[in-house]
Amino acid sequence: MSNRVKGKNSASQRVRAASNAGKGKSTTWIWIAAVIAVVVIGVVVIAVSRGGSSSAGGGSSPSGGTVVPNGRLDYGTIKVNGNPLPAYSKDATDAALGTVIPQISGVQFDGKQLDILPTDGKPKIIMVVAHWCPHCQAEVPRIQKWLNESGMPADVELVTVATANDPARGNFPAADWLRREKWSVPTIVDDKASQVNDALGVSGFPFFVVTNGKGQVVYRTSGEIGQDEWNKLLAAARSN
Repeated sequence: MSNRVKGKNSASQRVRAASNAGKGKSTTWIWIAAVIAVVVIGVVVIAVSRGGSSSAGGGSSPSGGTVVPNGRLDYGTIKVNGNPLPAYSKDATDAALGTVIPQISGVQFDGKQLDILPTDGKPKIIMVVAHWCPHCQAEVPRIQKWLNESGMPADVELVTVATANDPARGNFPAADWLRREKWSVPTIVDDKASQVNDALGVSGFPFFVVTNGKGQVVYRTSGEIGQDEWNKLLAAARSN
């Protein structure tokens, strides 16, 4: 018969029991710490992704330009000084050829002023786009790709007008859309009345107005264009 007192463990058994109990608690805390770490990492990832989205504008672009600035200005403040161009028609000789475009003063998505000055001596290509237009949605990344590969032209000023802004239509607001495309062409936000749209005689989207250094219209066209056509626009701007 054993002399061991019943109900009591030996010293070594008590040590092992205490060690096993400690291991169980340690494992529990490791799992709790792991769960907390996963939650923290998830929160950080979400914050970074949101921050990246909101700070995507205003940075440098491979084109050499700057991605349209942050801001969600849905409608701008527009001033037009001069006579509007006649409405464009593909079926007739463009009545606007040789006409000086009106001076247009507006703002960008961050509220900073941006002007289209006809008499500053710079040839221009003015691109008019609408956020809900599928042809514009196809054209913008196409032109941006060309700009990224070839660089922003030094001798021709590029300006965009975001017009026909409508919260009831898709892809609104234009600011978010253009930032997603890393659009690097300075962009004026048209007002609710679409004054710039009317002042340039826009008849469809996307719309392009090409002027020489005197501010005179040398070419206008409507609809999607390919790279060859884009090169023709640049050549037209440089030809006068």
